[in-house]
Amino acid sequence: MSLQVDIMTAMKVAMKDKDQTALAALRAVKSEILLAQTATGSKEEISEDEEIKILSKMVKQRKDSAAIFLEQNRNDLAEPEIAQAEVISRFLPAQLSDEEITVVVMKTIAATGAEGMKDMGKVMGMVSQELAGKADGKTISSIVKAKLS
Repeated sequence: MSLQVDIMTAMKVAMKDKDQTALAALRAVKSEILLAQTATGSKEEISEDEEIKILSKMVKQRKDSAAIFLEQNRNDLAEPEIAQAEVISRFLPAQLSDEEITVVVMKTIAATGAEGMKDMGKVMGMVSQELAGKADGKTISSIVKAKLS
């Protein structure tokens, strides 16, 4: 529930500051969380892990959209997407550095006995589960590929 309270507080601040970009991003977050809660058919709150997954997904969507807009030289459309991604990112846990991710990947490779690219799926599954919300999937994938090659 603390995330929802934080979102509502941030929405009030954005309204007072007349920050339309932040307000749009926060309303989208609130909407996604409410959709996730009602999807189960119960009035229970969703877990913190699910909230982090929702926020991560929303940030990724906005970054992907911005990348597409930038490829098409549409900076006018890319800038709001990037700004919204930054607003949503404030509610995510701190992202790990590449070095920290590498340590977890190496530990997982040693624990599973992975020897090559054939074991990438096993390693990715375990690392992704351990670092959920703390690291981007693309970053994890590139590090795992580099270490298993």
